[in-house]
Amino acid sequence: MERLSTRLLSWASMIDEKTLDQAYTTARMPFIHPHLALMPDAHLGKGATVGSVIPTLGAIIPAAVGVDIGCGMIAVRTQFTKRDLDGRDLAELREQIERAIPLSAGRYNNKIVTTAEPRIAELEALAEKSELDPETYAENWRLQLGTLGSGNHFIEVSVDELDRVWLFLHSGSRGVGNRIAGYHISVAQRLAKQWWIELPDPDLAYLVEGTPEFTRYIRELRWAQHFALLNREEMMDRVARQVSEFLGTPVDEQERINCHHNFTESEKHYGKRVWVSRKGAIQADAGRPGLIPGSMGTASYVVEGLGDPQSLNSSPHGAGREYSRSAARRTFSHEQLREAMTGIEFRDTSAFIDEIPQAYKPIDRVMADAASLVSIRHTLRQLVNVKGD
Repeated sequence: MERLSTRLLSWASMIDEKTLDQAYTTARMPFIHPHLALMPDAHLGKGATVGSVIPTLGAIIPAAVGVDIGCGMIAVRTQFTKRDLDGRDLAELREQIERAIPLSAGRYNNKIVTTAEPRIAELEALAEKSELDPETYAENWRLQLGTLGSGNHFIEVSVDELDRVWLFLHSGSRGVGNRIAGYHISVAQRLAKQWWIELPDPDLAYLVEGTPEFTRYIRELRWAQHFALLNREEMMDRVARQVSEFLGTPVDEQERINCHHNFTESEKHYGKRVWVSRKGAIQADAGRPGLIPGSMGTASYVVEGLGDPQSLNSSPHGAGREYSRSAARRTFSHEQLREAMTGIEFRDTSAFIDEIPQAYKPIDRVMADAASLVSIRHTLRQLVNVKGD
């Protein structure tokens, strides 16, 4: 860990100047307490750096939570081993998963499936309690539950160091969460202009605790966080069903972990109650299980938090981009993607060039930087990868 200033601590051994400048700017906001913690996977984001932990007194910066509210990971350890998959056509399993779960931006379910019904009812009840009408943000929000999205969202079938089969996926609150985030970012920006508040970046506009705008944001934020969690649960149930059908044996879950990495919680740190916004970071209290994926084609990790107080009990959420999407497309080729994915069943398309492993920081370097934040319980190697365009 390196103390860059009284309000900025960094665990990142690989970081560019633009990202550092953005982190310094956020750390100078007057309500940061006690400091911003920059994770090993930090890279440039909207307003605030992706891979940062931002504790605030009496205010929240909506853009510092992330536009995909509640985005995170879920993993299930099954009773199967690699031997159960050996000799089988893994392309068939990938295609079954792709048929069961809508992929890509803007693609949703055609109907509400049976497994989604109780989760939708739970979200409807929470929305009523929160005085929220999700249809004002997305009329089809119910059909969004159980859908993956695109970009760095994925579904994987992996094996650990003991060759045990894990099911692993990454997604968030989809279109409805994105619109909730966008609305509250715009509200914060409007209030800043109304009150003549000068900001170093318009995306650092904030909502003040005790105001109606803040109260509404927290209610809707928590609904979107719960939507994201249930969205992952719904997809995982479908993946497990497809694996069960493929192998002819029901999945027996040995372990399930579900964790956010774009969220806000009220926590006590350094003697004060603060709002901790983890934008591309997971909660890593001592003993808490967590998930840190690598990039497409590299290892992922099941971890346990070490409760480092200086990190505000946090850790990185993944590899972190080294190249922007456009830069990755200019730099790498379809053939390089194929080479990086050797031995992994995936949909072979140039649409995934911007997700090539070389576009990300080396996950082993990130995990070495995070050695004081988490301990590694399991290392997962991908066998099957599913992504949306």
